Amino acid sequence: MTLAEAATRRTFRSLRVRNYRLFFFGQLVSVSGTWMQQVAQDWLVLRLTNEPLPLGITTALQFTPILALGAWAGVVADRLDKRRLLLATQAAMAALALVLGVLTATGAIRLWMVYLLALLLGFATAFDMPTRQAFVSEMVGPGQVVNAIGLNSAVFNSARVIGPAAAGVVIATVGIATAFLVNAVSFLAVIGGLLAMDPARLHRGPPVQRASGQIRAGLRYVWTTPVLRSTIALVAVVGTLGLNFRVALPLLARFTFGGDATVYGALASIMAAGSVVGALAAARRSRPSPALLLGSVAVFGVLSVAAAAAPTLALEMVVLAPLGLASIAFLATANSTVQLGSSPELRGRVMALYGLVFLGSTPLGGLLSGWMADRFGPRSIMLLAGVSSLAAAGVAAVLMRHRRG
Repeated sequence: MTLAEAATRRTFRSLRVRNYRLFFFGQLVSVSGTWMQQVAQDWLVLRLTNEPLPLGITTALQFTPILALGAWAGVVADRLDKRRLLLATQAAMAALALVLGVLTATGAIRLWMVYLLALLLGFATAFDMPTRQAFVSEMVGPGQVVNAIGLNSAVFNSARVIGPAAAGVVIATVGIATAFLVNAVSFLAVIGGLLAMDPARLHRGPPVQRASGQIRAGLRYVWTTPVLRSTIALVAVVGTLGLNFRVALPLLARFTFGGDATVYGALASIMAAGSVVGALAAARRSRPSPALLLGSVAVFGVLSVAAAAAPTLALEMVVLAPLGLASIAFLATANSTVQLGSSPELRGRVMALYGLVFLGSTPLGGLLSGWMADRFGPRSIMLLAGVSSLAAAGVAAVLMRHRRG
């Protein structure tokens, strides 16, 4: 076996598990459709309003339910059969995409309808996210969790390459509604994969019985476990102030560089291409490390400042690729650290809290980004991302050194 073959087998070793393989390829199709919808939804809001603030409001509404329900959704994920729960959430998301597509195709769509459907999608996401994250260890077992998380990140970011690029072409040729309808159909891939799995081969622990105080127990567990507490706190800062590309990229494309949906799709795809490289690099590692966690945040901060200062569209594209690599290296490392640092019977609640600070921070970040773009221009979003990430990395390094001492 050559060195390249050995490296490839190491990077993709989780795909030897049939259940995970079904999940992996189903997600690749489905998440590509999801990214198509996100680009189309953002562009639909801009077309309806031609203002930056409604875009921030839409993003906030889509992620507000995670703030409200995230902790309880983690308890539900620990109690119920995760595969069946995912079937329910994926079916709900498909139905919402279908409704949005029909309303847009018939010309009946209004801004309040987009707001409402984004909010309902947030409710489904609140239960889907912790269940899907915790389900990874059930499919592959604890020995391959880091590799599977890295491959999941590669799927997510490969879809970020495929989805936005496809959305730009679809919107320009056949209209926004088609992107929503394609997303509705794409959910059949992951639903089919879940139905085809062999439940007997899942690494399930005993289900958590209903009892009082389970949410408090999860919060107390995270707070008293230093590695979980510090990692989730870092994700909260970077997620709120740094990872607001959903708002920043369409505004940069339209108002800073004078482009259309194709330019937005190109920016998103280029950034996602860098993220794929970062995800595959993370998948090769056997264990996450604090040095990689803090180093990736610092590099992300520096590149965000560079993206804020890029004078031309071409230079913006050059910066976005390594920026995507740094962002996913940070997120994959943080996710692996949290999963490996938590007990199986509490993993659903821990991942719900992780998702709460990661995705749940998006409403605040989306509103803040929309307001800043309205007052200071879209570049201010990237500048805030860079400064806040560098500050967070510095504080975390000092606290880590102090704890070791």
